[in-house]
Amino acid sequence: MLPWLLPALLAILVAGSLVYCSLTIVAAVRYRAVRPPPLRAGEPISILKPLAGIDEGLEENLRTFFEQDYPEFEILFAVRLPGDPATAVVERLRARYPGVPSRLIVTGEPPYPNAKVYSLDRMLAAARHHLLVMSDSDIRVTPDMLAVIAAEFQDAKLGLATCPYRAVPGRSFWNTLEAVGLNTEFIGGVLVARMLDGMKFALGPTIAARRATLEGIGGFDAVKDFLAEDFVMGNLAAARGDGVILSSYVIEHHIGAQPLAANLRHRLRWNRSTRRSRPAGYVGQLFTNPLPLALLLWAVKPEWWPLAAAAILLRAAAGWATAGYVLRDRLTARLFFLVPLQDLLSFAMWLAGFFGNTILWRGRKYYLRADGRFDLVP
Repeated sequence: MLPWLLPALLAILVAGSLVYCSLTIVAAVRYRAVRPPPLRAGEPISILKPLAGIDEGLEENLRTFFEQDYPEFEILFAVRLPGDPATAVVERLRARYPGVPSRLIVTGEPPYPNAKVYSLDRMLAAARHHLLVMSDSDIRVTPDMLAVIAAEFQDAKLGLATCPYRAVPGRSFWNTLEAVGLNTEFIGGVLVARMLDGMKFALGPTIAARRATLEGIGGFDAVKDFLAEDFVMGNLAAARGDGVILSSYVIEHHIGAQPLAANLRHRLRWNRSTRRSRPAGYVGQLFTNPLPLALLLWAVKPEWWPLAAAAILLRAAAGWATAGYVLRDRLTARLFFLVPLQDLLSFAMWLAGFFGNTILWRGRKYYLRADGRFDLVP
């Protein structure tokens, strides 16, 4: 290889990362500039909650949905089997909040790979209202969440809204690192995509949608074979011409506590799934993490240190723009010194994501197809 080729290539990649970090800062400012209109008359809402076992903080997470300051809503829960431990938690909360209409549905074994989608499908069939909020079990919200969502859906053209999230870890160093990454890196990619191309995808933890939009994309049958059903759901809604937005309401995503091995498996599953769902976007993630590129450039060409230093400083500014300005995350503000370590681990897992087409999910092994669908491996 020509001696100048590697430094030149690294310099181009670092320069691309500088552009990306600058875009992240601008995208964060533009996102914060959009606020929902005042709520005039919100329509009734059905909350759909798929459950599977006991997550850390499950009862507190679910309690925040019972305590919504909103005139008319119901909560539907779904478990696979009657003996699921989450059932006892749901029954305690239903007894504590008898004024909130709620139901528990036992779905049985799902007939297709994505068990979460099957639970949502069963709850949709039982839901009474036309505005739906689909939210995972590890989400925690404030009492005004439904009011903010309803205010956004006063726009008749809006079909689907997806909520950005502030990651909150359990007592695990590795999940703390992951939370720092989600709050400083992942959300940046979402904001930049929103600014450059509009919202043509959704984020899984919490999605709000009109029943007509779900029916228009073919219902949950259209996404039942995809691992990243959230991305596909938003993509199909946008392709149909329904409005898709990144909601102004930021949820809390409690990601739990895992030892190193479990956390690495989780990260690898996420990366392989992303690579299969949107291959071009996955390659483009190279620019979202400038620190490893800057360090490589510094090592190969020490005299070009100003470019590397600029990338590191701009990465810090972009991280603050997302975690501090957009998400108001106090954890990242306190542990900002962990960002370099998280960036290096994230870069290593991104490289690992290029290899292998199988994942482990809830104790089962699946094969990821090239189009993002997945199959259970016997």
